[in-house]
Amino acid sequence: MAPAERGGYTVALTGQALAEASPAPSAEDDTEDAYLRIAADRLNGDLPDRVTENALARRYDLMPGRLAHILRRIAVEGWIERLPGYGWEFQPMLTSMESYQDSYRFRLTIEPAAILEPGFVVDRKALETVRAQQQRLVDGEIWDIGNAQLYDLNSRFHEVVMACSHNSVVIDALRRVDRLRRLIEYRRSLQRDRAVVRCADHVKIADLLLADQRAEASAYLREHLSTVSKEKVDRPDA
Repeated sequence: MAPAERGGYTVALTGQALAEASPAPSAEDDTEDAYLRIAADRLNGDLPDRVTENALARRYDLMPGRLAHILRRIAVEGWIERLPGYGWEFQPMLTSMESYQDSYRFRLTIEPAAILEPGFVVDRKALETVRAQQQRLVDGEIWDIGNAQLYDLNSRFHEVVMACSHNSVVIDALRRVDRLRRLIEYRRSLQRDRAVVRCADHVKIADLLLADQRAEASAYLREHLSTVSKEKVDRPDA
């Protein structure tokens, strides 16, 4: 299940549908700057839990159409929900370094283990799709996209791998953690020369899984998560 734009839940994407889901708009999109300003202000505690469209339009000097587009995107990403009328309520997110580190420790607990689940079956088409996305990043596309789109591509890779476990609790847990850490990840994104190495890790993990080397893939994923956690936690604040 996944958060719906107007509250409640909808059926979350799985398998190939998840792999081919549309990424976030690129940094060149004319709404991206306003979107990132809202994200930064929310992460910094400069926006209240409840806001109105009029207040947001004034604060960010946005026309109603652009604001509506941004709010729909944020709602789909799961960090705001519509209230009756013209109000919106921001949803809880990770904001401290302690909670951010906790999210990686949690992922280290569930993700490598999920690959060893007895019900784990590789969805070859979905995995090949996200592998190709990661390979394009390694080949140079990573330099042409913004942090939001990179976050979506990388989290999608991990979610596709977890979907292969067919363990609904694990799949839902990772998606919830991904939603909670989205904003802080924008700020903790690795420099591109390091991020490309982590995308190469994703390609390697996919290759191991496609070769039915699950134990090796699990170990490599554990090493990957441990390394990227250290890199991001140790990164100076932007």
